[in-house]
Amino acid sequence: MLALFKKEINSFLSSLTGYLVIAVFLLINGLFLWVFSTEFNILDFGYANLDGLFVLAPFVFLFLVPAITMRSFADEQKSGTIEMLLTKPISDLQIITAKYLSSLSLVIFSLLPTIIYYFTVYQLGLPKGNLDTGGIMGSYIGLFFLGATFTAIGIFSSSITDNQILSFILAVIISGFMYLGFELIFSFSLFGSFDLFIKQMGISSHYSSISRGVIDTRDILYFLSLIALFLSFTKLALASRRW
Repeated sequence: MLALFKKEINSFLSSLTGYLVIAVFLLINGLFLWVFSTEFNILDFGYANLDGLFVLAPFVFLFLVPAITMRSFADEQKSGTIEMLLTKPISDLQIITAKYLSSLSLVIFSLLPTIIYYFTVYQLGLPKGNLDTGGIMGSYIGLFFLGATFTAIGIFSSSITDNQILSFILAVIISGFMYLGFELIFSFSLFGSFDLFIKQMGISSHYSSISRGVIDTRDILYFLSLIALFLSFTKLALASRRW
């Protein structure tokens, strides 16, 4: 499994894909946070916080993470190497875990440089360091789990098709629905006392909860369950090729 993990990481870093993903993530967030005159611009807003980053990043992730994961299994299936991979002396779960962790590593790599934003805002505070560090750390944890969940969805989408573009589209649609769909259904107030339950089924509710700086085990369990669910779907998709 470790060899496959290293192979996947090397394939990202030996091409422009890995660097392009990180560059696009930083560029989009950087422009909105520091250059464009929008509600997210830190300098225009006048307060030392990174709220804009944690509002923008999920929407960037909606497209960026599927771009990372779209080739994970789809490319293997199109080239025919999936059959060779499945005959190696490693289990389906180990294959999925290696591809999942390698994609997630790239997502984490894209997040790490944004720590510069934290130190910049820290210096801009009046007095220096006057910012909600606990809330920011909670938001980073929430963003990590969000990226981890989108990665699991992307891996699943890639496992059910041999077309990278289709894999990308499926991952965007499923991730978008899981993030915003339940919030939209909740806003219609169609189910009475069940409306709050429907809202809690969506990612946005749990991401917002963690972003307040309060790490609730229910939110952590929600994300871990969702990740496990989509990785299980991926395992079923791979297993179906043996039938």
